[in-house]
Amino acid sequence: MQVVRGKKIDTLYDAGQIARRNAELAAEIMKGPSDDLLVIAVLKGSFIFAADLIRAMHAAGAAPEVEFITLSSYGAGTVSQGVRIIKDIDSDVAGRDVLLIDDILESGRTLSFARQLMRDRGAKNVSIAVLLDKREKRNTDLEADYVGFECPDYFVVGYGMDAAYAFRELPYVGIVTGDAD
Repeated sequence: MQVVRGKKIDTLYDAGQIARRNAELAAEIMKGPSDDLLVIAVLKGSFIFAADLIRAMHAAGAAPEVEFITLSSYGAGTVSQGVRIIKDIDSDVAGRDVLLIDDILESGRTLSFARQLMRDRGAKNVSIAVLLDKREKRNTDLEADYVGFECPDYFVVGYGMDAAYAFRELPYVGIVTGDAD
């Protein structure tokens, strides 16, 4: 357990585990479709995972083009009613293999939207890589093609994921367990 900004955080996946899994994921991804590969990181939470995974892919022999998309769920209160594009990609995806990278797959709404958007724009193949898969929260039939780790039903932070814009810088994935005494 560590105390960060007055919060107790238990490590779920440490930096070494994440680095090893990123190398394994890169090798798995390299076995899949990779003609003219376009990697699209879904911001903001995926930025650290995406950077590390793309570097691991480079070490495994890939040279993908990299883009970023920012999506937001919206609705009244805490109930999401849809997804909107805050910042779109600049590249044409028609006829290309696309790899969407996100930090966590929970409900599946945002990644389902992104996958369908790329398909509608003519992508040849759209696969999904996520650091964490939280199956208990899924309300779509979406499954990721590449999963770093299964995630228990806890609120997690670190390695790009935040709580009220804090904790993104942590080099591990942790569970916020409460306030420090």
